[in-house]
Amino acid sequence: MNPAFSVVFLTTLSGAAQGLLIALVGLEAAAHLGLVTGAPADFYVGGAALCFVLGGLGLIASFFHLGHPERAWRAIAMWRTSWLSRECLCLPVFLACAFFYGVAHWFGASASLAIGVLGVIASAALFVCTAMIYACLRFLQEWATPLTLVNFTLLGCASGFTLATALTAWFVPQLTAGLALCACVLTLAGCASRSASLVRNARLRPKSTVQSATGIKNPKLVQVSRGFTAGAFNLREFFHGKSAGTLRGVKWGFLVAAFVVPILLMALGVGWHSFGVSLGLLAAACVVQYAGLVAERWFFFAEAKHPQNLYYARVG
Repeated sequence: MNPAFSVVFLTTLSGAAQGLLIALVGLEAAAHLGLVTGAPADFYVGGAALCFVLGGLGLIASFFHLGHPERAWRAIAMWRTSWLSRECLCLPVFLACAFFYGVAHWFGASASLAIGVLGVIASAALFVCTAMIYACLRFLQEWATPLTLVNFTLLGCASGFTLATALTAWFVPQLTAGLALCACVLTLAGCASRSASLVRNARLRPKSTVQSATGIKNPKLVQVSRGFTAGAFNLREFFHGKSAGTLRGVKWGFLVAAFVVPILLMALGVGWHSFGVSLGLLAAACVVQYAGLVAERWFFFAEAKHPQNLYYARVG
């Protein structure tokens, strides 16, 4: 497939926002149970504001994927049968929960945790809807797996918890080590899950071939022309046009940037916290991990082999 950066940014930005809200609500719930030290209201207000901004940027990015943005409201019309329509409904609900969660902490309202729990539910629903847009497409074997949902959820939570770790270094340093541990565990889990999907996809065998498409059983059948000299809509929309070497480079790049480097930076940030440099290292971990997740999401779309590319993307 040809990755659309509008969708890449939508899924990575909103995923980080969802993971961050889950981290905030988890900390507040742990504080209510007396498991951790309570955080100041500014921490929750700042975190909720960041959730809202990231989710809002993701929503704005999604409009660049529309051929007719003025008709965007119609996307919700098929919510009974379309995962895309359900995503369009869940994202504004999530943004509303993040907004009111921050407002509740701003005014010191006792309902903040209840609103946060609703936000966590909205986050979970949004993860499911976003992932199922792709996992439900059975003809794209690379996406049609439960690992798609697992990866979207784990990678979003990992990036969100990494952001929360950086926020604690600024607002409530005594919670930094615990959140960094959670972020590292989620990052490792995301790495394991994403690696499993890479191994699975590498072993896939296409259900359709040039022979099955044409009905010609000759094993040496070769396509020598697409039948036209100019570009085509299908070629632009469903084939990325990158070489195998480029794909390998992106794959190894995101494995290092999204998983290995952030864990190292968080470990160093927590270890050197007494020297006052943890905030910079943890902020760097957020930036590097997000860049890696953008590459990961680009690769997620690019590695999907649309059956129509048997004709449009293969010559000789």
